[in-house]
Amino acid sequence: MFSQTVEYALRAVVNLADHSPSPRTTDQIAAATLVPKPYLSKVIQGLCGAGILQSKRGVGGGVALVKLPSELTILDVVNAVEPIARIRQCPLGLKTHGVRLCPLHKRMDNALAMVEAAFRQTTLAEVLVEPTNSHPLCEIPSGKKSR
Repeated sequence: MFSQTVEYALRAVVNLADHSPSPRTTDQIAAATLVPKPYLSKVIQGLCGAGILQSKRGVGGGVALVKLPSELTILDVVNAVEPIARIRQCPLGLKTHGVRLCPLHKRMDNALAMVEAAFRQTTLAEVLVEPTNSHPLCEIPSGKKSR
């Protein structure tokens, strides 16, 4: 349902949220998220252009979130990369349907609306503090407890 670019963007942003407010290098993010560095660089460039991330060169530089993890939602990230394409009119171009969706396409759009709502209601901070045995994007050494 989601492209590799969306997956990579979410991995990168969750990693940055986990280390916020400290900046991270592209090498650090790539290693932690298992995203190929050339692909990651393009994703980061797009997220910087969308105002999700900021990049600073030089000593102490790197990539960081523009907002606090509690102020950024999953939907913010998805929309910055590839917005969820809602079905606004008949995808088949049937003139008799127009903006009145058939039952199938109406249900498909309803599902997209639910995903959009769930992503809108979930901040990066919530993803990081959710009780789990699998911390996002990293192996937890044995003997350590997850958050």
